[in-house]
Amino acid sequence: MLSLTSSEYLNPVNTQTWANGRHLVRCRKVIQETHDVRTFCFSMQEPVLFFFKPGQFVTLELEIDGKQVMRSYTISSAPSIPYSFSITVKRVPGGVVSNWLHDNLQEGDLLPVHGPVGQFNCIDYPAQKVLYLSGGVGITPVMSMARWFFDTNSEVDMVFVHSARTPRDIIYRSELDYMSTRIENFKLHLICERAEIGQVWSGYRGYLSRAMLQLIAPDFLEREVFCCGPAPYMRAVRQLLQDAGYDMSRYHEESFGATPEADIARAEEHAAEAHKHEETAQDTHCVSFKESGKSVQVASSTTLHAAAASAGLTIPKACGMGICGTCRVRVLEGETEMNHNGGITDEEIAEGYVLTCCAKAKSDVSLEY
Repeated sequence: MLSLTSSEYLNPVNTQTWANGRHLVRCRKVIQETHDVRTFCFSMQEPVLFFFKPGQFVTLELEIDGKQVMRSYTISSAPSIPYSFSITVKRVPGGVVSNWLHDNLQEGDLLPVHGPVGQFNCIDYPAQKVLYLSGGVGITPVMSMARWFFDTNSEVDMVFVHSARTPRDIIYRSELDYMSTRIENFKLHLICERAEIGQVWSGYRGYLSRAMLQLIAPDFLEREVFCCGPAPYMRAVRQLLQDAGYDMSRYHEESFGATPEADIARAEEHAAEAHKHEETAQDTHCVSFKESGKSVQVASSTTLHAAAASAGLTIPKACGMGICGTCRVRVLEGETEMNHNGGITDEEIAEGYVLTCCAKAKSDVSLEY
């Protein structure tokens, strides 16, 4: 019987895995969820697997009015879509960071982030039956959990209860409706404080109460509870559960507010180290593009595709992993290093071609582009 080694049988895609630290990510998409809520989607130039525990958060490193500002946001996406991650931000009147993100962060912008971290997650507290309680933008961590269980075809019995001011304030409403129609173990219940003129609403009205919860989830005392929302909302939920005799050791919550001091200190330390490294880095090369007449100075860790983007050029790309061969370009002069995954032949390499998504300059280089 023929025996093959792992490397002979399968050529794995070479990617890095996300680890807690400082990472420079690019905003790929901005989605308007509601009139005052936006989702920002991020990824890195090179493929990175964004593995994290659903419910965890990242800390954004921003410069606003000349000052460094750190602010944490829960990851609203799920690690089941691993090559990117998202945060969902509500515009808050007077909110320095939320307003800056809504008004300034655009597709294509680079942003340093720190993380992922956080004890509030569904991995560390496994359960067969869960109850998600959220208010307002506090929906983001429990949405990440629900998306994870949905995408992985989990058998976890989920009851998802979300409270919003009005029907137009319900975040992810279409996706929640879709999830509730696709699987039997996801029960959706939406509560609106009120309905404005012109809005149709036939669901629960007012505020979450014990009587309402008894209708929604008669077995709530048997479920693991994950709660997130404004402080008054969570305070009311805690009181409701305590009065009902719920085992509070199975209650988990995450609040939104100022970034914890420990997380700020850790992020600032990472930022200082990164800035120091950037200031002392000397290993850079000039990448020139013959046909366009453009050139750019980049670090040796930068891919040729990213160098082209920095020069204002767009080299077509599909996979970004060295598989499809779409970003193939010929090197006219200079030395490069390439780590591909089968998207280019030995003959093409011999002719001087590289896949720019996974090739880096090891000296000054000139490309036929």
